[in-house]
Amino acid sequence: MEQRFRFTRKERVTGEKRIETLFAQGRSFMSYPFRVVYLETTQDGTIPMSILISVPKKRMKSAVDRNRMKRLAREAYRLNKHQFIFWKSGEERHLDLAFISVVDKPYDYATAEKGMQKAIRELNHRIEEKKEC
Repeated sequence: MEQRFRFTRKERVTGEKRIETLFAQGRSFMSYPFRVVYLETTQDGTIPMSILISVPKKRMKSAVDRNRMKRLAREAYRLNKHQFIFWKSGEERHLDLAFISVVDKPYDYATAEKGMQKAIRELNHRIEEKKEC
């Protein structure tokens, strides 16, 4: 069977309260070119993960560059999200993720994908570690 790589609206972190909670209570780490903030919750729904991608105007002034970097990050997530163990577990857990760009210059897709894969490995490691405790 052919695997479909989709990124739907339901997979996005939306709502001011939810975003505030993510940044207030979430844990973070660096995965160049992203700072990753994550928060595990018990949310009803069929989607095990939701993400938010941000490229601050303070870092990248040009709107064209900011939008391109967000597009590259979304594409890297879409093509690599199947590697998350969260997608494979059938538990009632939910993970909210934020990927915040920390670079001042535009980057290419290879950089975005490398950072996304590193973030996935780190998150999988942290989730496995938490399970064992």
